[in-house]
Amino acid sequence: MKSAGIQQEQYRYEVYLKNAGFILTRGRAGVFKAAMETHGHFTAEDIVKLCVLHKPKISRATVYRSLHEMMEAGVVRGTAFGEKHQVFEHVYDEIPHHHARCIHCHQLFEFKDKGEDVRYRPILAKMGFRILGHEMHFYGVCKDCQEEL
Repeated sequence: MKSAGIQQEQYRYEVYLKNAGFILTRGRAGVFKAAMETHGHFTAEDIVKLCVLHKPKISRATVYRSLHEMMEAGVVRGTAFGEKHQVFEHVYDEIPHHHARCIHCHQLFEFKDKGEDVRYRPILAKMGFRILGHEMHFYGVCKDCQEEL
């Protein structure tokens, strides 16, 4: 049984698709289901691995395209760390937070958003920029890797 949050996200995704002139195909529905069943951060390749088990199989192209659509619909958000693949996370159960990543072991750390964007909103508003969201990334070396150095 789907949680109310997931049902709301599916509705949001379906409305986005309809407005874009698309429909919720079996492939898109499979990608959506796999993404919603994945906890924490995930990559498109993580979803590809889950969808390969799906009957009928869902193609890699459908996974990447559907995740992009889900991001545009505001169902998932992507976080890039300058690596080959983007990392995604759900929006519906998200507590505002930021990320830090260890450059040695690539472990991802989350820390609470303290409302830093409040300082920048008036500046950007004067520039005619409408903020949809913000994120802060830190790169460094985690405690475990520091001990190994």
